[in-house]
Amino acid sequence: MTVKWLMHFQPNQGTTLTSQVMAEACAVAESFPGVSRDGRWRSAMTFYRAVPRDQSLPAPSDLPRDLIGISLHDLPNEYLFVMRSQRLILRAHSSVQTVMDKLQSYKGRFFINFEGLQYKWGDFKLRIGKCLYNPNEALRGIVMEVEYLPLSSMDKSQRVMEEFYEIWREAVASKLLAGQFINTEVNFVEYGLGDSYTPQHTAVLYGMCVVQVIASSNKNQ
Repeated sequence: MTVKWLMHFQPNQGTTLTSQVMAEACAVAESFPGVSRDGRWRSAMTFYRAVPRDQSLPAPSDLPRDLIGISLHDLPNEYLFVMRSQRLILRAHSSVQTVMDKLQSYKGRFFINFEGLQYKWGDFKLRIGKCLYNPNEALRGIVMEVEYLPLSSMDKSQRVMEEFYEIWREAVASKLLAGQFINTEVNFVEYGLGDSYTPQHTAVLYGMCVVQVIASSNKNQ
């Protein structure tokens, strides 16, 4: 059982996002009484574009144009696809990436890595990570994945998640971070997802959150 929220860091206007901000965000988590560091985590996202077999022709119209592939840290043997325009999510074995390379129907055009530290705090797991475009590029964003372990019902966990969010925002403000964490709001019903939380919910969250991260990064450049 589990429910997750996903947040991204919105820097103040004119603030340059640096690794120091990431360190300060981790320091906020480490200031919570009873918190313990619980290793590292990494998730990855690929934006694919359809590739026509005949390069002189456009890609077939029946192929999704905005296909996103997501590898989640807690599902190493799975790969999830999000098709935002069609509001569809698919789960597959991680080997599907090899199949896609062989078929060459899609080509990865843009890569994003999320990686950082994981913390355990009571019934919560907190994962704070850098958002990096392509390997070895500059820091473009900071995200925090909040996992509440006792429940899988989003409705029943709503209140406790909101209370945690307020505690976190107050802690961030007290440490004078140059910005704030914004929760990713998603209408899961549009994707045919119900109240019981699943990995598909997480995939949709990352698909929506990364749009906000990119917009924030472009705004502050």
